[in-house]
Amino acid sequence: MNRFKYHIKRGDTVKILSGNARGSTGKVLFIDTKKYRALVEGLNMVTKHIKPKTSKVKPEGGITKKEASIHISNLMLVDPATGKATRIGRKINDKGKLQRFSKVTGEFIK
Repeated sequence: MNRFKYHIKRGDTVKILSGNARGSTGKVLFIDTKKYRALVEGLNMVTKHIKPKTSKVKPEGGITKKEASIHISNLMLVDPATGKATRIGRKINDKGKLQRFSKVTGEFIK
């Protein structure tokens, strides 16, 4: 069982804080909860060499580019209201449910 609460979710727009893609923004495609890593669309691209196989996936083989995962601590959520990166807090909304909010504006995030 995983005890962590993540500050980002799949579909969020995030800003990368460190690494080769520092400063760029992208949409979160997948979060690996066991490794504490996330895939961001179009960022942190790596080159993969694919061996020729008889299957229908890639019979000719070749070199492709694909996204590599980034540690979640290197990602910061972009506030939909302002378009700037913001820290995240949690507080109870009108319906009595715990919801994420922006520390900059104080507004709830979807």
